[in-house]
Amino acid sequence: MDELDRGIIAQLGADARISVAVLARRLKVARSTIQARLERLETSGMIAGYTVRLGEAARQGRIRATVLLTVEPRTQATILTRLKALPEVERIHTTSGRIDLLLQVAAPTTTVLDEVLDAIGAITGVKSSESLIHLATKIDRAV
Repeated sequence: MDELDRGIIAQLGADARISVAVLARRLKVARSTIQARLERLETSGMIAGYTVRLGEAARQGRIRATVLLTVEPRTQATILTRLKALPEVERIHTTSGRIDLLLQVAAPTTTVLDEVLDAIGAITGVKSSESLIHLATKIDRAV
């Protein structure tokens, strides 16, 4: 990945709907170069897809939480399968240290969030969980 690839990714991170022609103008290269680079970035897996990133106004109707899980040894695969079935679980990260899994969860109400947290805690193999409710986003640099 070179400087042009990084430039393409930065521009797409700011606006995934930007046209190839505008990308070419902004990065001062030919449209065919941009198109070839995009195809290569997609084929190589550097670009996995194009999506909408919700703004704060759209997220206001959802209660978000980070859930820290400690799990029994050798149960992670089964737990991941169960977690993937919960639509409120948006992201799952493995971690190093005392916590095994870090989950990002979003629900429309505190009642639904409470039910989801109970369901997560009841999964066989989950030793402990800690929930951190998100109050406000101060910095969001997600691309």
